[in-house]
This record gives sequence, C-alpha cells and structure tokens, in this order.
Amino acid sequence: MPKIRVTVAPCDAEKPLFAGVDVGGTNIKVGIVDTHGRTAAFTSFATEEEKGVDDAVTRMARAISRLTDESGIAEETIAAIGLGTPGSMDIPRGMIVEPPNMPHWRDFPIRDALSAACGKPVLFANDANAAAFGEFWIGRGRDHSSLVMLTLGTGVGGGIIVDGQGIDGINSFGSECGHMIVDSRADARLCVWGGGRGELEAYASAPAVVARTQEALSKVRLTSLSKRLDQGESLTTRMLAEEAESGDDFSVEIILETGRYLGIAITTLVHLIDPGAVILGGAMDFGGTDTDIGNRFLATIRREFQSRAYGIVRNNTVIDFAALGGDAGYLGAAGIARAASGQREPRD
Repeated sequence: MPKIRVTVAPCDAEKPLFAGVDVGGTNIKVGIVDTHGRTAAFTSFATEEEKGVDDAVTRMARAISRLTDESGIAEETIAAIGLGTPGSMDIPRGMIVEPPNMPHWRDFPIRDALSAACGKPVLFANDANAAAFGEFWIGRGRDHSSLVMLTLGTGVGGGIIVDGQGIDGINSFGSECGHMIVDSRADARLCVWGGGRGELEAYASAPAVVARTQEALSKVRLTSLSKRLDQGESLTTRMLAEEAESGDDFSVEIILETGRYLGIAITTLVHLIDPGAVILGGAMDFGGTDTDIGNRFLATIRREFQSRAYGIVRNNTVIDFAALGGDAGYLGAAGIARAASGQREPRD
C-alpha cells in the first residue's frame, strides 16, 4: 500500500475516531478521522474490481488495521466506520446491488461484511451523498444547514443534505441528480450509463462532454484540438480545458455550453429543495478557480441560474466549487458515522 498520509498527528487527534471508506471504480480510499474532521491516517489502493467485492472487503479491513498499527492508533478509539459505494444499492439492508461500472460487484451485503471483518458498526451511504456530507461537515458547505452537491466526472453524481440529513429515498435512489431531465425533446441525448434520454448525465458528464465535442468537431474548421488529435492524442475533458485556457474558441464554447446545462439543472434542484448552497465537485471542473476557463465555467453556471431562478432563491443561493477535492468521500463517510454516533456541530 502507499505511504500513510496525515493532516493531524495521531497523538493530537481528538477522540472518538471514525474510519471512512470511499469505494471508487479505480481506487478505494481509507482514512481515520478525528471528531473535528482532521485526518489522522490515510491510504488508498487499487479497487481491482474484477476480483470481486468479497476480496475488496478483506483489503478494506486490512487497510484500517494497517493504519492503526503503523500510526499508533488504538483500535478501540475507532467508534464506527462509514462506507460510501457507488449505486445502485439497498441502504437499509446494507447491500450493494448493481453499480453500473462495477460488473463483478452484485447483490452483496457489503455493510455487514465489512462490519464483521472489522468488528465495528458500519454506516452505509451512496458515495456521492458521502462526498456531499464531507463538504457539509468541514468543506465548502460548512456554513449551511443544507446543500446540494453535484460531482462531475465519469458520471454526474448527486448528494443532497437537508438539515444535516442525507436524502436516500425509499429505493436508495434519492439524490441521483445526474438522472434528472434537462432536455425533453424526442431526440435528446442518451445517458452513457443508464441509457435515459435527455438526462443531465447525457450532457454534463465527462464522457458526454467528449461525445458532444467529437460530434461538433465535424462542423468546425478552426480549433487547436485538431492538431493534438491528428498527432494521436485521445480527446479528454482535460485536453479541452487546456486548449480553452490557451484561447481556443471552440473548446471554450463546449465548456460554457456544459455550464449552461448545469445551470438549468441547478435551477430545478434549487426550486425543489431550496438548499442555500450548491457545491460542484468531481474531477471535471476545468481547472476550477485556478484557471480562467474554470472561473468562466462557474460564472456561466451562475448566470444561467440567475436568469431562470425566482428572486428569493436567486439572491440567497451560493453556487461554488467544492473545497475537499478527492478527500470528500472518505471524510464524508467518516462524518456520517460520526453523526450516527450522536455528535453534531452547532449550526447558525
């Protein structure tokens, strides 16, 4: 496993401690977190999805054990474990059911298996809801009692927190914001993962942005993307961001069009939930606030929302990039375990 990373010395971590596990299709992240959300120990390892979920649970338990051993953390100070996995899932039963990008993980009681392997209670959540809880607890949403988070990457994940509680839904499908409809036309785009027509994920996920770009390339003459593609590079949203930052008008337009779709979706979400804050996370932020195109992307989302939203929410809703980056999932999972133990932060 990689070297352990810490943000607070284990001896200074305030008890009780909580472990957070964030399962992704490529990597699994595991952190031990104190009651203030500070990481006392962290590691990650390859998911190796093809080995199956039972094997992965064994490696999760070993990772937690390794973190305690090598950091000098007493195992008994870990009160509970939070576990975030991709959907679909049955949260009340602790089952991972049929995650679309993990074909070898099907109908498995992952919550109880991890609990048995570690001898600790395990709190189970959708991975995007876990990330949203991380931002709510110690990230960009820490000054808000409710929020919506969209995670932009291979899909469009969603997490909704209302008065400190995640929205799971009767079928454990709550907060799946990527499947909301943003285009009702009969020939609207199809979602890459679920096949739904006109869904946000069909327009604002990384594969969808690449597909839209490829289709539009046949209609333009001048774009700096062409040279890189002719040299054998594969089209990615990172390439799109780089060329947009260098002044390629075509790349800029694709990115800003993505922002307009997101602005439409956010308007609907805010009119339904009125959360006070909408947080944008995930890998596809086009550089975020560190780049001009990232800031223009965010400004376009805000402008689209401002043009469509009712006044009272238009003037009282924050839309911003997430603060925790790739750590949000395991931090939020640990935070969900912490909240279930009865510990809560005061909110204004």
